[in-house]
Amino acid sequence: MEENKTQNQINEINRKLDIILEEIELQRKHRKEMEDLKDDLMRVGKDVYQTTVEELEEVSEHVKTGDILHLSKKLIRNVNNISGMFDQLESMNDLLQDVAPISREIIIDFMQKLDEFDRKGYFDFIREISKAMDNVVESFTVEDVRALGDNVVTILNTVKNLTQPDMLHAIDNALTVYKKLDIEVEEKISYFTLLKRMNTPEMKRGLAFAMHFLKSMVEKPV
Repeated sequence: MEENKTQNQINEINRKLDIILEEIELQRKHRKEMEDLKDDLMRVGKDVYQTTVEELEEVSEHVKTGDILHLSKKLIRNVNNISGMFDQLESMNDLLQDVAPISREIIIDFMQKLDEFDRKGYFDFIREISKAMDNVVESFTVEDVRALGDNVVTILNTVKNLTQPDMLHAIDNALTVYKKLDIEVEEKISYFTLLKRMNTPEMKRGLAFAMHFLKSMVEKPV
C-alpha cells in the first residue's frame, strides 16, 4: 500500500515537472522570438533611418527646420478640422455604399431602355436623320439658310393655311378629280374649234375661275 502511494506521488511529481519543463520551453521559444523580432526591428529601423537621412539630404536645400516646426504647429492647430474632414470622408463613403445599389438599378434600367430603343429602330432612324442633315448641309449654303430664316414666318403661315381643314379638303378633291381625268386631245384641232369650245358655259366658268385665281395670287393680302 505504501509502495503504491509513493509511486503515485512520484508520478504526480513527474507530471508537474513535465508541465514546468514545457513552460520553460515555451518561455525559451518566446524569448527567442522576441530576440529575433528585436533584431529584425533594429535592421528595419536602421534602414528606415538611413533612407530618411538620405531623403532629407536631398530636400535639405528646400526645407528648413523652422518650416517643419511651422507645419507641425499648423497640423496641431487643425486637428479638429482634419478629424472633421475624415468624418466627412467616412460619411461620403457610407453614402456611396447606400447609393451604389440604386445607381446599379438605374444603370440597368437605362441599358434596358437603350436596348428597347435599338430594337424599335430609334438609332437607325436617328442615323438616317443625320444622313439627311448631311445632305441638307451639303446642298444649301449659309446664305440659303439665312434667307430661309428671313422668310420662315411666311413659310409657316403658308404651311398653316395649307393644313386648314377646308384647304386640305379642296386639295384632296382636286387630286381626286385629277386622278379621274381621262382627257384625249385630238391631233388636229383648229382655232375655230377652240373658240367654239370656249363659248360653252363650262369653259367660261373655268376661265373666269382661272382669271380670278391668278388675280388673287398677285394682289397683296389685306
